Amino acid sequence: MQLANALSFSAAKFVVQGFSQRRLLATCLALVLSQGCAMLQRPAEIPPSPHPPPPEPPVKKSPPAEAKLPQTGEASWYGAQHQGKQTASGQIFDPAQFTAAHRTLPFGSRVKVTNLANGRSVEVEINDRGPVAENRIIDLSQAAAKALGIMQSGTTTVRLELPSGP
Repeated sequence: MQLANALSFSAAKFVVQGFSQRRLLATCLALVLSQGCAMLQRPAEIPPSPHPPPPEPPVKKSPPAEAKLPQTGEASWYGAQHQGKQTASGQIFDPAQFTAAHRTLPFGSRVKVTNLANGRSVEVEINDRGPVAENRIIDLSQAAAKALGIMQSGTTTVRLELPSGP
């Protein structure tokens, strides 16, 4: 038994001395890499199914609830920080124009907005969606807010109705 151990130790010593450490490392690395390459296989071709998959059902988008006018609720305004940005209708926002954002009224529709605190009214064109705040019914441009006298307070209770006249 001691003779077998001595022979195996001598054989291992001979192998290590016969190869430099770099050659041994390179050989081990080459063996590892070649094993990895040997394991690579081309994926099997999957024949197309004779039966095409059923068509996807169309996605139904529920239209926004139609707004009934007149409406009464809170209004707010947005201004210069949105200057030059595109609205939901595709128009470029200009705070100097009499425009507004409403959740459901059609783009291009005109609405009379009356500040119930002071009786002032303006007519605005709906060109955006909003307001983001749930407790509000309309976001006005800076020009409309100024005409209604709500620049300082930021919000007020308004009535929305169809404009009178052509």
